[in-house]
Amino acid sequence: MPPDLPAFAIALSVVGAATTEAAFFNLELLKYASIPVIAGVVGWATNWAAIELTFRPLRFVGIRPIFGWQGIIPAKAGRMATIFVDSTMIKLGTLPELFRRMEPERIAEHVVDMMAPRMERFTNEIMFRENEAVWRATPEPLRRLVYRRLEKGLPDLVDSLMEEVTERIEELVDFKHMVVTRLENDRALLNRLFLEAGDAEFRFIVRSGLYFGFLFGLVQLLVWIVYPAAWVLPVFGAIVGFATNWIALNIIFRPLHPTRVGPYVLQGLFLKRQTEVASTWCRLVTREIVSVRQVIQAMIDGPNAALTRELIDRHMQPLVDRALAGLELPAELSVGTEGLNAIRGRVGEKSVEVSSKPFDDWSFNRDRSALVERLLRQRMIEMPPEDFQGLLRPCFQEDEWKLILVGAALGLAAGMAQLVFVFGGG
Repeated sequence: MPPDLPAFAIALSVVGAATTEAAFFNLELLKYASIPVIAGVVGWATNWAAIELTFRPLRFVGIRPIFGWQGIIPAKAGRMATIFVDSTMIKLGTLPELFRRMEPERIAEHVVDMMAPRMERFTNEIMFRENEAVWRATPEPLRRLVYRRLEKGLPDLVDSLMEEVTERIEELVDFKHMVVTRLENDRALLNRLFLEAGDAEFRFIVRSGLYFGFLFGLVQLLVWIVYPAAWVLPVFGAIVGFATNWIALNIIFRPLHPTRVGPYVLQGLFLKRQTEVASTWCRLVTREIVSVRQVIQAMIDGPNAALTRELIDRHMQPLVDRALAGLELPAELSVGTEGLNAIRGRVGEKSVEVSSKPFDDWSFNRDRSALVERLLRQRMIEMPPEDFQGLLRPCFQEDEWKLILVGAALGLAAGMAQLVFVFGGG
């Protein structure tokens, strides 16, 4: 028998109304539940953006001077490199001390080992360039004698040269200029100094944005329930974007010294990793920035290059004179005194030109770097927290207000979007 249609319609409408009310209740519940979730996402996103904007892009992207961005560290490469030298490198060791740690006597042996087999080729390059006719006319036994004299005198020459270089290294190399120039020219390497030292801390900053943002969101939820004014969501969004970054930074660097709070000992996360950071950071510095190759290259190409060239030439000339003994008369008859002096000068130039070639050997550089690395690592482990924090802290102190404003702006925008699209404009 068919049901009573009016009664059925009434029952159906009651069920429909109850279902609609339940759906509406569930939808409202989801809206409220979205507040702390979105706050957590905002905290994560603003902290992630802060890290990205600190280091990237390496070059300015956009339309100068206003519309665009360059990572804060790369944009101030010179200043950051200078801070790096003044706040950290100078406190770990002086250039003379680091160069002696590289064992100059071993460096001299390596130079001889690498250069001796090439003396004949270098000599021919010089002589054929300056006066090919004279050199071709020189009897083969006499040319062989010149090669042997140069090769035989090379060890004493390199030893005496390296001894003087060691004594005068601060005159020959502007240590600060060497490091700053290296980092200015390689902004990716400058970024690595901070990113590799603070890898765990940067990951914590991003993750903590989610945690702290969610906690702020719970407070935001309570305020919204009690007082659902249109300004609450945008303002709290801005607060989340600002505060999550600030809290994370303080947890990383504070307290400076181990501090007991009840059963717990608290210290900044970065400071607790001092031994681990020292190992990673010193390996990078000694292999990429203060390697024997970088020091030699700075002697040849740096601000005091003229002094280096004079030093090499002065040590080289006695050996050249001994090697050319017996050739003076035919050479002078052919090219004259000026021509012979030109040959001597070209020897000095060639010596400077090839002086860095022995240090293209990566394995040798790595071995020398390992000696310096051990020294720097031990000293960094022993650094007081006040000095050690200077390794990472500067990358947050430069234009930190910009990052805070960006975070607040992103949080504000997220709060407004939540107000409009989730709550329909409040």
